[in-house]
Amino acid sequence: MKNRILFFFLLVLTVHTVYGQSVKKKPTSLNETSRAFWLKEMDRMLRPVVRSLAHDSLRLNMPQMTSIHVDNRAHRIEVQYVEVLGRVLSGMAPWLSLDDGSVEERRLRDQYRKWTVQALKNALDSNARDFMRFDLGGQQLVDASFIALGFMRSPWLWDHIDNQTKKNLITSIKITRQFRPAYSNWLLFSAMNEAFLAKYSDDWDVMRVDYALQQLEQWYVGDGMYMDGPHYAFDYYNSYVIHPFLAGIMDFIQLKTKSYDRMFAKVRLRNERYAIIQERLINADGSFPPTGRSVIYRAAAFHHLADMAFKKRLPGELTEGQVRGALSAVLKKTTESPSTYQNGWLTLGMYGSQPGLGDPYNNQGSPYLCSVIFLPLGLSDQDPFWTSEVTDWSAKRIWSGQDWNKDQSKVIQ
Repeated sequence: MKNRILFFFLLVLTVHTVYGQSVKKKPTSLNETSRAFWLKEMDRMLRPVVRSLAHDSLRLNMPQMTSIHVDNRAHRIEVQYVEVLGRVLSGMAPWLSLDDGSVEERRLRDQYRKWTVQALKNALDSNARDFMRFDLGGQQLVDASFIALGFMRSPWLWDHIDNQTKKNLITSIKITRQFRPAYSNWLLFSAMNEAFLAKYSDDWDVMRVDYALQQLEQWYVGDGMYMDGPHYAFDYYNSYVIHPFLAGIMDFIQLKTKSYDRMFAKVRLRNERYAIIQERLINADGSFPPTGRSVIYRAAAFHHLADMAFKKRLPGELTEGQVRGALSAVLKKTTESPSTYQNGWLTLGMYGSQPGLGDPYNNQGSPYLCSVIFLPLGLSDQDPFWTSEVTDWSAKRIWSGQDWNKDQSKVIQ
């Protein structure tokens, strides 16, 4: 009898344990291609920066981190504040201009709008603790241009900062004219600053824009790609800077003059071809080749593809659902490592903290260029980019055995 009771007890315990495990609910997670997931990741990434600057405490809260290969630690720390502001602004700005979305998204956007307006005021007010100087060296020519790019992408920002902040910003952008740009993609930084001044102050240097456009035309090497200066490098600078900046400058300058119409027609075709190449570079799991310098910019390797999606300029070969799937995979891959953040701030690396991947010019502000992955959040939640069914991108199709279209180079002279 005792044995039967013991057997029955063990049987009940076993069934309960197994059944309990089988019905135990797994924690729910957001669909990684959903707008809600993108918003969550953007908030996670940008909140420490924007909130701190809005509370005049960025210098207190932001770590003073540099690359282990740093060339001038004191200087890199000195300029990291303008650097992080420009990079965050260039990716977030279009989203601030929207007026739709869920109740939760509207609430989040309202908070970021308030923070951003106050953050810009603090950054440009000489009496603020977080006041940012723009005369500390050539790197600030770069960083100012990303601030300019943010304003070119979001007129809402200009319309909602006060007049004194507007004057201070124009003065700060002009200060960087004293720095001679490197003979590389840096020419586009000078040109973007002048495009900003043309739009918001009507006081711009036409020659700085013309020189950049004419020189980049000379550096075009074919199949949608440019050299970054006199020599070609197999890196992501065509996406980090060259294509998005050319497109941004083109969008405004074509409204001022018809002189570049033939050039811009070619630029558009090159934009499309490079977008196709970018989509093909995204592996089935969202990873991508770790080639060239500045790889710690993570998802910014696809700045151009995100920009093309945001501007509704994807070529016919790419569907919006396909690109959303690909960019979502990149976003997930580049943020999923537990060491992506340390105390809430981005580390240097492609997949978590990887100090060996840093470049001499990297500081705590540098990795925030990856915020440009969020450009499509500047599209309404009702836009086809967000409502279309997500489909497999090229690498995912091919490496799962599906048939797919072959890639083909294009001659664009």
